[in-house]
Amino acid sequence: MSRLHHVYFVPGLFGFARLAGYDYFNHLRLGIERRYADAGIRVSCEDIPAPPTSSLRYRSRVLAATVARTALHDGPIHLVGHSTGGLDARLILSPAANVGVDEGQLAWRSRVATAITVNTPHYGSPVASYFATVSGTRVLYALSLLTVISLTLGEPSLAIFSRLLAGIGGVDAFLGGDLKLVSRLTDGILRFVDRDGREEISQFLGKVRVDQGAIVQIMPEAMDLFNAVAEDRQGVRYGSVATAAPPPRSLRIARRLRSPYAMLTAAMFSTLYQFAGQRSRMYPYAKPTPRELDLLKVGIDHEIGDSISDGIVPTLSMLWGELLWAGEADHLDVIGHFHDDGDPAVHVDWITSGSRFTRQRFGAMLDAIVRFQLDQK
Repeated sequence: MSRLHHVYFVPGLFGFARLAGYDYFNHLRLGIERRYADAGIRVSCEDIPAPPTSSLRYRSRVLAATVARTALHDGPIHLVGHSTGGLDARLILSPAANVGVDEGQLAWRSRVATAITVNTPHYGSPVASYFATVSGTRVLYALSLLTVISLTLGEPSLAIFSRLLAGIGGVDAFLGGDLKLVSRLTDGILRFVDRDGREEISQFLGKVRVDQGAIVQIMPEAMDLFNAVAEDRQGVRYGSVATAAPPPRSLRIARRLRSPYAMLTAAMFSTLYQFAGQRSRMYPYAKPTPRELDLLKVGIDHEIGDSISDGIVPTLSMLWGELLWAGEADHLDVIGHFHDDGDPAVHVDWITSGSRFTRQRFGAMLDAIVRFQLDQK
Protein backbone atom coordinates (compact mmCIF):
# COMPACT_ATOMS: atom_id res chain seq x y z
CA MET A 1 0.00 0.00 0.00
CA SER A 2 1.32 3.47 -0.92
CA ARG A 3 2.22 6.02 1.71
CA LEU A 4 -0.42 8.59 2.58
CA HIS A 5 0.37 12.03 1.15
CA HIS A 6 -0.84 15.06 3.11
CA VAL A 7 -1.83 18.18 1.13
CA TYR A 8 -2.54 21.42 3.00
CA PHE A 9 -4.32 24.38 1.41
CA VAL A 10 -3.33 27.77 2.84
CA PRO A 11 -5.71 30.66 2.00
CA GLY A 12 -4.56 34.17 1.19
CA LEU A 13 -6.13 37.62 1.44
CA PHE A 14 -9.92 37.43 1.88
CA GLY A 15 -9.61 33.65 1.91
CA PHE A 16 -10.93 31.15 4.42
CA ALA A 17 -11.26 27.41 4.98
CA ARG A 18 -15.04 27.10 5.33
CA LEU A 19 -17.54 29.90 5.79
CA ALA A 20 -21.34 29.78 6.01
CA GLY A 21 -21.28 26.23 4.69
CA TYR A 22 -19.02 27.04 1.73
CA ASP A 23 -15.77 25.15 1.15
CA TYR A 24 -13.31 27.70 -0.25
CA PHE A 25 -10.85 25.11 -1.64
CA ASN A 26 -13.45 22.58 -2.77
CA HIS A 27 -12.52 22.74 -6.46
CA LEU A 28 -8.81 22.39 -5.75
CA ARG A 29 -9.42 19.52 -3.36
CA LEU A 30 -11.64 17.54 -5.71
CA GLY A 31 -9.25 18.00 -8.63
CA ILE A 32 -6.18 16.99 -6.66
CA GLU A 33 -7.88 14.01 -5.00
CA ARG A 34 -9.02 12.74 -8.39
CA ARG A 35 -5.51 12.95 -9.82
CA TYR A 36 -3.98 11.13 -6.86
CA ALA A 37 -6.63 8.41 -7.20
CA ASP A 38 -5.84 8.05 -10.90
CA ALA A 39 -2.19 7.59 -9.95
CA GLY A 40 -3.09 4.96 -7.35
CA ILE A 41 -1.72 7.06 -4.49
CA ARG A 42 -3.52 7.84 -1.24
CA VAL A 43 -3.95 11.48 -0.24
CA SER A 44 -5.48 13.45 2.63
CA CYS A 45 -6.36 17.12 2.06
CA GLU A 46 -6.74 19.67 4.84
CA ASP A 47 -7.51 23.41 4.95
CA ILE A 48 -5.64 25.89 7.13
CA PRO A 49 -8.13 28.18 8.95
CA ALA A 50 -5.94 31.27 8.65
CA PRO A 51 -7.54 34.67 9.37
CA PRO A 52 -8.10 36.76 6.21
CA THR A 53 -5.74 39.73 6.67
CA SER A 54 -3.73 39.05 9.85
CA SER A 55 0.06 39.27 9.96
CA LEU A 56 2.13 36.63 8.18
CA ARG A 57 3.72 35.62 11.48
CA TYR A 58 0.35 35.06 13.13
CA ARG A 59 -0.99 33.18 10.12
CA SER A 60 2.10 30.95 9.98
CA ARG A 61 1.50 29.95 13.61
CA VAL A 62 -2.01 28.83 12.67
CA LEU A 63 -0.47 26.84 9.83
CA ALA A 64 2.06 25.18 12.13
CA ALA A 65 -0.53 24.25 14.74
CA THR A 66 -2.93 22.79 12.17
CA VAL A 67 -0.32 20.60 10.48
CA ALA A 68 1.10 19.43 13.82
CA ARG A 69 -2.39 18.41 14.94
CA THR A 70 -3.47 16.62 11.76
CA ALA A 71 -0.43 15.15 9.97
CA LEU A 72 -0.26 12.21 12.39
CA HIS A 73 0.49 9.45 9.88
CA ASP A 74 3.84 9.01 8.24
CA GLY A 75 4.07 10.25 4.68
CA PRO A 76 5.15 13.30 2.66
CA ILE A 77 3.58 16.70 3.29
CA HIS A 78 2.74 19.19 0.53
CA LEU A 79 1.86 22.83 1.19
CA VAL A 80 -0.22 24.70 -1.39
CA GLY A 81 -0.49 28.41 -0.59
CA HIS A 82 -2.72 30.80 -2.49
CA SER A 83 -1.79 34.50 -2.46
CA THR A 84 -0.33 35.41 0.95
CA GLY A 85 -0.83 31.77 1.95
CA GLY A 86 2.30 31.05 -0.05
CA LEU A 87 4.23 33.48 2.15
CA ASP A 88 2.89 31.73 5.27
CA ALA A 89 4.29 28.48 3.90
CA ARG A 90 7.68 29.98 3.08
CA LEU A 91 7.92 31.64 6.50
CA ILE A 92 7.08 28.56 8.56
CA LEU A 93 9.51 26.43 6.52
CA SER A 94 12.40 28.87 6.80
CA PRO A 95 15.12 27.58 9.14
CA ALA A 96 16.02 31.15 10.10
CA ALA A 97 12.51 32.38 10.96
CA ASN A 98 11.29 32.79 14.53
CA VAL A 99 7.50 32.75 14.43
CA GLY A 100 6.97 32.09 18.14
CA VAL A 101 6.07 28.41 17.84
CA ASP A 102 7.26 25.63 20.13
CA GLU A 103 9.71 23.29 18.36
CA GLY A 104 7.39 20.39 19.09
CA GLN A 105 4.89 21.90 16.65
CA LEU A 106 7.52 22.08 13.92
CA ALA A 107 8.74 18.48 13.83
CA TRP A 108 6.61 17.87 10.74
CA ARG A 109 8.78 20.19 8.65
CA SER A 110 11.24 17.36 7.99
CA ARG A 111 8.48 15.57 6.07
CA VAL A 112 7.63 18.44 3.73
CA ALA A 113 8.32 17.44 0.14
CA THR A 114 6.93 20.42 -1.78
CA ALA A 115 5.75 23.98 -1.22
CA ILE A 116 3.68 25.34 -4.10
CA THR A 117 2.73 29.00 -4.21
CA VAL A 118 -0.21 30.11 -6.37
CA ASN A 119 -0.39 33.81 -7.36
CA THR A 120 1.73 34.72 -4.34
CA PRO A 121 3.28 38.22 -3.98
CA HIS A 122 6.86 37.08 -3.34
CA TYR A 123 8.20 40.52 -4.21
CA GLY A 124 5.18 42.39 -2.88
CA SER A 125 2.23 44.11 -4.51
CA PRO A 126 1.63 47.86 -4.96
CA VAL A 127 -2.05 47.13 -4.27
CA ALA A 128 -1.06 46.66 -0.62
CA SER A 129 0.14 50.27 -0.49
CA TYR A 130 -3.24 51.37 -1.86
CA PHE A 131 -5.15 49.23 0.66
CA ALA A 132 -3.29 51.04 3.45
CA THR A 133 -4.85 54.38 2.44
CA VAL A 134 -8.24 55.62 3.66
CA SER A 135 -9.98 54.99 0.32
CA GLY A 136 -8.09 51.73 -0.13
CA THR A 137 -9.30 50.48 3.25
CA ARG A 138 -12.88 50.99 2.04
CA VAL A 139 -12.17 49.06 -1.16
CA LEU A 140 -10.43 46.31 0.85
CA TYR A 141 -13.52 45.82 2.99
CA ALA A 142 -15.81 45.98 -0.03
CA LEU A 143 -13.67 43.41 -1.84
CA SER A 144 -13.93 41.10 1.16
CA LEU A 145 -17.69 41.59 1.18
CA LEU A 146 -17.97 40.82 -2.54
CA THR A 147 -15.84 37.70 -2.20
CA VAL A 148 -18.01 36.36 0.61
CA ILE A 149 -21.24 37.18 -1.21
CA SER A 150 -20.29 35.70 -4.56
CA LEU A 151 -18.74 32.53 -3.16
CA THR A 152 -20.82 31.64 -0.11
CA LEU A 153 -24.23 32.95 -1.05
CA GLY A 154 -24.43 32.31 -4.79
CA GLU A 155 -26.49 33.71 -7.63
CA PRO A 156 -29.77 34.48 -5.80
CA SER A 157 -27.93 36.67 -3.31
CA LEU A 158 -26.11 38.45 -6.14
CA ALA A 159 -29.53 39.55 -7.38
CA ILE A 160 -30.36 40.79 -3.87
CA PHE A 161 -27.03 42.61 -3.78
CA SER A 162 -27.81 44.31 -7.08
CA ARG A 163 -31.15 45.61 -5.81
CA LEU A 164 -29.62 46.89 -2.57
CA LEU A 165 -26.76 48.51 -4.47
CA ALA A 166 -29.23 50.38 -6.66
CA GLY A 167 -31.05 51.48 -3.50
CA ILE A 168 -28.02 53.26 -2.04
CA GLY A 169 -27.18 55.11 -5.24
CA GLY A 170 -25.37 52.61 -7.44
CA VAL A 171 -21.74 51.82 -8.16
CA ASP A 172 -20.36 55.36 -7.82
CA ALA A 173 -21.97 55.87 -4.40
CA PHE A 174 -20.61 52.53 -3.18
CA LEU A 175 -17.02 53.15 -4.27
CA GLY A 176 -17.08 56.81 -3.32
CA GLY A 177 -18.91 56.51 -0.02
CA ASP A 178 -17.69 55.67 3.45
CA LEU A 179 -17.54 52.46 5.46
CA LYS A 180 -20.93 53.22 7.01
CA LEU A 181 -22.47 52.95 3.55
CA VAL A 182 -20.71 49.63 2.97
CA SER A 183 -21.90 48.44 6.38
CA ARG A 184 -25.50 49.34 5.50
CA LEU A 185 -25.23 47.24 2.38
CA THR A 186 -23.68 44.39 4.36
CA ASP A 187 -26.49 44.44 6.91
CA GLY A 188 -29.06 44.45 4.13
CA ILE A 189 -27.56 41.36 2.53
CA LEU A 190 -27.12 39.44 5.78
CA ARG A 191 -30.85 39.70 6.48
CA PHE A 192 -31.28 37.04 3.78
CA VAL A 193 -28.80 34.63 5.41
CA ASP A 194 -29.64 32.11 8.14
CA ARG A 195 -28.58 32.98 11.67
CA ASP A 196 -25.51 30.71 11.83
CA GLY A 197 -24.23 31.84 8.44
CA ARG A 198 -24.89 35.48 9.33
CA GLU A 199 -22.78 35.16 12.47
CA GLU A 200 -19.89 33.49 10.63
CA ILE A 201 -19.83 36.11 7.87
CA SER A 202 -20.05 38.97 10.38
CA GLN A 203 -17.10 37.53 12.30
CA PHE A 204 -15.09 37.12 9.08
CA LEU A 205 -15.69 40.72 8.02
CA GLY A 206 -14.93 41.85 11.57
CA LYS A 207 -11.50 40.22 11.36
CA VAL A 208 -10.80 42.19 8.18
CA ARG A 209 -11.74 45.43 9.94
CA VAL A 210 -9.69 44.96 13.11
CA ASP A 211 -6.53 43.19 11.87
CA GLN A 212 -4.88 44.11 8.58
CA GLY A 213 -1.29 43.28 9.49
CA ALA A 214 -0.62 41.33 6.30
CA ILE A 215 -1.54 44.34 4.14
CA VAL A 216 1.46 46.35 5.32
CA GLN A 217 3.71 43.28 5.23
CA ILE A 218 3.17 42.56 1.52
CA MET A 219 4.18 46.01 0.34
CA PRO A 220 7.24 45.72 -1.96
CA GLU A 221 9.38 47.50 0.64
CA ALA A 222 8.44 45.00 3.35
CA MET A 223 8.82 41.98 1.07
CA ASP A 224 12.38 43.08 0.32
CA LEU A 225 13.13 42.44 4.00
CA PHE A 226 11.05 39.23 4.07
CA ASN A 227 13.11 37.75 1.23
CA ALA A 228 16.33 38.68 3.02
CA VAL A 229 15.46 36.53 6.04
CA ALA A 230 13.08 33.80 4.83
CA GLU A 231 15.38 31.09 3.51
CA ASP A 232 14.18 28.16 1.46
CA ARG A 233 14.37 24.90 3.39
CA GLN A 234 16.87 22.34 2.18
CA GLY A 235 15.16 19.23 0.83
CA VAL A 236 11.91 21.01 -0.02
CA ARG A 237 11.07 21.58 -3.69
CA TYR A 238 9.49 24.98 -4.29
CA GLY A 239 7.16 25.59 -7.23
CA SER A 240 4.91 28.42 -8.34
CA VAL A 241 1.90 29.25 -10.50
CA ALA A 242 1.76 32.66 -12.20
CA THR A 243 -1.11 34.28 -14.11
CA ALA A 244 -2.21 37.57 -15.60
CA ALA A 245 -5.68 38.95 -16.24
CA PRO A 246 -6.40 41.00 -19.37
CA PRO A 247 -5.97 44.78 -19.04
CA PRO A 248 -9.14 46.61 -17.93
CA ARG A 249 -9.74 48.10 -21.39
CA SER A 250 -11.21 44.71 -22.22
CA LEU A 251 -13.99 45.47 -19.72
CA ARG A 252 -15.67 48.22 -21.71
CA ILE A 253 -18.48 45.78 -22.37
CA ALA A 254 -19.21 45.74 -18.63
CA ARG A 255 -20.59 49.26 -18.91
CA ARG A 256 -23.39 47.87 -21.01
CA LEU A 257 -24.22 45.15 -18.51
CA ARG A 258 -27.52 45.51 -16.72
CA SER A 259 -26.29 43.92 -13.50
CA PRO A 260 -25.10 46.50 -10.93
CA TYR A 261 -22.99 43.72 -9.42
CA ALA A 262 -21.14 43.16 -12.71
CA MET A 263 -20.63 46.90 -13.12
CA LEU A 264 -19.34 47.25 -9.57
CA THR A 265 -16.89 44.36 -9.77
CA ALA A 266 -15.65 45.50 -13.19
CA ALA A 267 -15.02 49.00 -11.84
CA MET A 268 -13.29 47.60 -8.77
CA PHE A 269 -11.10 45.31 -10.87
CA SER A 270 -10.07 48.24 -13.07
CA THR A 271 -9.05 50.23 -9.99
CA LEU A 272 -7.06 47.38 -8.48
CA TYR A 273 -5.37 46.54 -11.79
CA GLN A 274 -4.26 50.14 -12.15
CA PHE A 275 -2.60 50.14 -8.73
CA ALA A 276 -1.07 46.69 -9.22
CA GLY A 277 0.81 48.06 -12.24
CA GLN A 278 2.50 50.87 -10.30
CA ARG A 279 5.66 49.13 -9.16
CA SER A 280 8.56 50.80 -7.39
CA ARG A 281 11.85 51.16 -9.24
CA MET A 282 13.68 50.54 -5.98
CA TYR A 283 12.20 47.10 -5.35
CA PRO A 284 12.19 45.04 -8.58
CA TYR A 285 10.27 41.83 -9.18
CA ALA A 286 11.82 38.57 -10.30
CA LYS A 287 13.64 38.56 -13.61
CA PRO A 288 12.27 35.55 -15.54
CA THR A 289 14.71 32.93 -16.77
CA PRO A 290 14.50 32.07 -20.50
CA ARG A 291 12.42 28.98 -19.62
CA GLU A 292 10.06 30.98 -17.40
CA LEU A 293 9.69 33.65 -20.05
CA ASP A 294 8.77 31.02 -22.62
CA LEU A 295 6.11 29.55 -20.30
CA LEU A 296 4.70 33.00 -19.57
CA LYS A 297 4.52 33.94 -23.24
CA VAL A 298 2.81 30.68 -24.18
CA GLY A 299 0.20 30.93 -21.43
CA ILE A 300 -0.48 34.68 -21.40
CA ASP A 301 -1.79 36.37 -24.51
CA HIS A 302 -0.24 39.81 -24.01
CA GLU A 303 3.13 41.40 -23.41
CA ILE A 304 5.03 40.18 -20.35
CA GLY A 305 6.17 43.12 -18.23
CA ASP A 306 6.09 44.77 -14.82
CA SER A 307 2.63 46.27 -15.36
CA ILE A 308 0.66 43.03 -15.83
CA SER A 309 -1.06 41.32 -12.90
CA ASP A 310 -4.02 39.18 -11.87
CA GLY A 311 -5.67 42.35 -10.56
CA ILE A 312 -4.09 41.97 -7.12
CA VAL A 313 -0.58 40.57 -7.52
CA PRO A 314 1.91 41.51 -10.29
CA THR A 315 2.68 38.48 -12.45
CA LEU A 316 6.46 38.80 -12.12
CA SER A 317 6.07 38.96 -8.34
CA MET A 318 4.61 35.42 -8.41
CA LEU A 319 7.78 33.64 -9.51
CA TRP A 320 9.47 31.50 -6.87
CA GLY A 321 11.21 28.15 -7.30
CA GLU A 322 10.19 26.26 -10.42
CA LEU A 323 7.44 27.84 -12.52
CA LEU A 324 4.91 25.04 -12.93
CA TRP A 325 2.13 26.69 -14.94
CA ALA A 326 1.29 30.10 -16.38
CA GLY A 327 -1.88 31.36 -18.00
CA GLU A 328 -4.57 34.03 -18.20
CA ALA A 329 -6.58 34.21 -14.98
CA ASP A 330 -7.53 36.61 -12.22
CA HIS A 331 -6.67 36.22 -8.55
CA LEU A 332 -9.41 33.73 -7.61
CA ASP A 333 -9.82 31.95 -10.95
CA VAL A 334 -6.83 29.78 -10.08
CA ILE A 335 -8.49 28.19 -7.07
CA GLY A 336 -11.64 27.35 -9.00
CA HIS A 337 -13.73 30.51 -8.69
CA PHE A 338 -14.23 31.46 -12.32
CA HIS A 339 -16.97 31.93 -14.90
CA ASP A 340 -17.89 28.34 -15.68
CA ASP A 341 -17.91 27.30 -19.33
CA GLY A 342 -19.45 23.90 -18.55
CA ASP A 343 -23.01 22.66 -18.26
CA PRO A 344 -24.11 22.35 -15.56
CA ALA A 345 -22.01 25.16 -14.08
CA VAL A 346 -20.25 24.18 -10.87
CA HIS A 347 -17.90 27.16 -10.53
CA VAL A 348 -18.96 30.62 -9.33
CA ASP A 349 -17.08 33.72 -10.44
CA TRP A 350 -16.27 36.52 -8.01
CA ILE A 351 -15.43 39.55 -10.13
CA THR A 352 -15.85 40.74 -13.71
CA SER A 353 -12.23 40.68 -14.88
CA GLY A 354 -12.65 39.59 -18.48
CA SER A 355 -10.32 36.62 -18.05
CA ARG A 356 -10.96 33.59 -20.20
CA PHE A 357 -10.22 30.94 -17.63
CA THR A 358 -11.94 27.62 -18.33
CA ARG A 359 -12.29 24.14 -16.85
CA GLN A 360 -9.67 22.96 -19.34
CA ARG A 361 -7.12 25.51 -18.14
CA PHE A 362 -7.96 24.77 -14.52
CA GLY A 363 -7.38 21.08 -15.20
CA ALA A 364 -4.04 21.77 -16.89
CA MET A 365 -2.90 23.78 -13.88
CA LEU A 366 -3.93 20.98 -11.49
CA ASP A 367 -2.07 18.44 -13.66
CA ALA A 368 1.10 20.51 -13.30
CA ILE A 369 0.70 20.84 -9.53
CA VAL A 370 0.17 17.13 -8.91
CA ARG A 371 3.00 16.09 -11.25
CA PHE A 372 5.31 18.33 -9.23
CA GLN A 373 4.08 16.96 -5.90
CA LEU A 374 4.63 13.38 -7.06
CA ASP A 375 7.93 14.32 -8.72
CA GLN A 376 6.74 13.10 -12.10
CA LYS A 377 8.63 14.58 -15.05
